[in-house]
Amino acid sequence: MAAVAVGDAFVKLLLDMGIGRRAAGLLRRRGFDAAHLGDRGLSRLEDEKVLALAAAEGRVVVTVDADFSALLALAGATGPSVIHLRMEGLDDETAARVIEEVVRAVSDQLDAGCIVSVSSAGLRVHDLPITPGPAGGRGAPH
Repeated sequence: MAAVAVGDAFVKLLLDMGIGRRAAGLLRRRGFDAAHLGDRGLSRLEDEKVLALAAAEGRVVVTVDADFSALLALAGATGPSVIHLRMEGLDDETAARVIEEVVRAVSDQLDAGCIVSVSSAGLRVHDLPITPGPAGGRGAPH
């Protein structure tokens, strides 16, 4: 399946195990190229290997796990992009809707390489690679 064109970007998604498999199916019905680790028999794949798989396939990792963002930051990596859903108890329909809204809102940044942190308060986008900011902190979010 081809990825949905959002703006000038074509965004393909790789959903981690913390996101329900049904959400991937809902996204596919909405025209997204969405794969789920569980559907591929990769439910126990280590985080580093998930990132490598996403990079090899040109996919954005969608997760509830903060470890992916930390791994990218520590490595100074430029990709793959990660959408970190920091919202607990999302049902699959809500997760799919939130993911679609995020992709449509920040598709160009996802295509270029970023970490998107999504909470009930909104979005925070950090371009990759993450570089130290003033006083040793992380660069300012966009």
